[in-house]
Amino acid sequence: MAIRNIRKDGDEILRKISKPVEKMTPRLAELIDDMFETMEFEDGVGLAAPQVGVLRRVIVLNIDGEKYALINPEIVEAEGTQCGQEGCLSIPDVYMDVTRPNRVVVKALDRDMNEITIEGTELLARALCHEIDHLNGVLFKDIAERE
Repeated sequence: MAIRNIRKDGDEILRKISKPVEKMTPRLAELIDDMFETMEFEDGVGLAAPQVGVLRRVIVLNIDGEKYALINPEIVEAEGTQCGQEGCLSIPDVYMDVTRPNRVVVKALDRDMNEITIEGTELLARALCHEIDHLNGVLFKDIAERE
């Protein structure tokens, strides 16, 4: 495993749409492990593959000690609203209010390429939305509340 460099705001890779993953490979498994190690080293709660320079639809999360590695995640249901501060490892030291759904249901593949469904509320819902946005070239500052 290795700690990878986090791409920062202004890097054009953060604005591109990631490609779906077709199959698990040793390289993809290594990417997921590296993403977890990088996220934990940087004290983050989530990380998307484009943030480490890889345009693949992969995200990792660690919410309250519960770890998730999601491949090709897609929000299939969203309800309610919550507004709160968000930050991003790709935009260091910047925090803004962002309105997100309070509950989401996400379909994805796990590390074994099995289809899974995750229901998240509050912080997990926010983190899922934030990281999936990265896969579509959207940064939280793009949708932040403006004063």
